[in-house]
Amino acid sequence: MTLKGKHALVTGGGTGIGLAIARALADQGAKVTITGRRIDVLEEAAKGHAMTPLAMDVADEASVRDGVADAVARHGPVQICVANAGIAEGRALHNTDMEFWRRMMAINLDGAFLTIRECLSSMVQTDWGRVIGVSSIAGIKGLKGAPCYTATKHGLIGLIRGLAADYATKPYTFNALCPAYVDTEIVSSNVTRIMARTGMSEEAARQVMVGTNPHGRLIAPDEVAEAALWLCSEHSGSVNGQAIQIAGGEV
Repeated sequence: MTLKGKHALVTGGGTGIGLAIARALADQGAKVTITGRRIDVLEEAAKGHAMTPLAMDVADEASVRDGVADAVARHGPVQICVANAGIAEGRALHNTDMEFWRRMMAINLDGAFLTIRECLSSMVQTDWGRVIGVSSIAGIKGLKGAPCYTATKHGLIGLIRGLAADYATKPYTFNALCPAYVDTEIVSSNVTRIMARTGMSEEAARQVMVGTNPHGRLIAPDEVAEAALWLCSEHSGSVNGQAIQIAGGEV
């Protein structure tokens, strides 16, 4: 498989799942733009790889519009759009204020909408395209203790499915990846929050997440990246509107 010459844009591409996907795409010959709010993190991530770092805040419409336009001006139409940027934080609904709700929505759902909308405007000028939304197992089921996060990830899958229906006869596909707990900085941050909230040890707090995955381990970012590569492969054109679980046997 080769993606030589294809322009891929990956939000949240400086760390974790986004970085794994970006590197996998670059290794297959794609021209990859990685975006995020911290340009220093992006520049470090891009070292040694054919990737262009671009500061962009997915929660800011003007930033997304200008950022994608800049990426298109440099590398041509975006033909692989990976809407990955997101935050994960649990909070009981009765302790949730509007600021927390809106921040979660602005980054996880509004950010995906803005990213996909802007990328599509150039993608539809080409004869091939792939849109991948990085959702979560929380987009398939309810995640205990995180109703707001769950709502954003369900919403992302709804957006993907609506777009798949709209473009069903066109040469573009729209799919969501739904990993369970992945070994990323987000897990590390959640460990710290759980420890602070419950008084658990670090190992016990980590086990809260590890134990949720049916196969008893955290998922490697590269496992998610391989699924993204498959969705960009030559024979994936009939896979459209799907929410693909990478969750260690979650049923």
